[in-house]
Amino acid sequence: MARVLSVEVERFPIAGTFTISRGSKTEAEVICCTIREGDVAGRGECVPYRRYGETIDSVLSAIETGRSAIENGIDRKGLAAAMPAGAARNGLDCALWDLEAKASGRPAADAVGVSAPHPITTAYTLSLDTPERMAAQARANAARPLLKVKIGGRGDAERIRAVVEAAPKSRIILDANEGWNEGNLAENLALAAELGVALVEQPLPADRDEALRGMARPVPVCADESVHVAEDLERLAGLYDAVNIKLDKAGGLTAALALRDRARALGFRIMVGCMVGTSLGMAPAVLLAQDADFVDLDGPLLLARDRQPALAYAGSLVFPPTPALWG
Repeated sequence: MARVLSVEVERFPIAGTFTISRGSKTEAEVICCTIREGDVAGRGECVPYRRYGETIDSVLSAIETGRSAIENGIDRKGLAAAMPAGAARNGLDCALWDLEAKASGRPAADAVGVSAPHPITTAYTLSLDTPERMAAQARANAARPLLKVKIGGRGDAERIRAVVEAAPKSRIILDANEGWNEGNLAENLALAAELGVALVEQPLPADRDEALRGMARPVPVCADESVHVAEDLERLAGLYDAVNIKLDKAGGLTAALALRDRARALGFRIMVGCMVGTSLGMAPAVLLAQDADFVDLDGPLLLARDRQPALAYAGSLVFPPTPALWG
């Protein structure tokens, strides 16, 4: 039976402004891939990320290069060999997962190896801002068990102290988004340890990982921009304690599962993260994150509106996707 691929660019407003060390955004731009086979359709969402040289146009072009393979029946393994990692392959891979689940009547969770997926606790992200405004964000979310705090510039010590004081019962992940340097790394890690921070994410630019070798890490350090696929892991051993797996970096759930398994085998802790996107983009990651050490799948919570049907959130708990959404 012939397949037909359709692709749509969608924009969802963010509630306020989302700011990290590299800049701000007020909307989430996503690409939705739909693969139809007879009366059955599977969907996948991806988010182009400029940090990796991706734009809406470049990802649409990459998807078009895979169109003939998709419509001629390529499977997920073949797709992984035919396309590089990145957002385009993620959208197509997740659409294939959804198509397989709906065509077979077998939940994607079964194929992932999760027989009974359960709700998981996600971090909630606080945007980079002044210490006073970040403290206000933290107070408004102080009941959440896990906060991810965007930092990465002058004044980080004041920001960190302000957030910890405003949300004393929350565990804290600090995400510098490559915003620290070799000159302030040790001091910042020592402060994080003093304040009981649970994890520090990507403190240095990805091309300066080696500065971490042999350095005391009083707080576990997690790679994000430095890790995309399983082949990246060998060089990161001894530099990082954890890795942040994102479907858009890995190029889909298929590759993300391989990355997770290899990371576990090498002794890394696992974070499953996301871009700012809708519930459709989070849904496959919820299955990936069932046994993760840290989960950061709050993308829909940052939006002014989500797509429908959506994932169910109860506070910081995110529930597994229903088949009507994905899988």
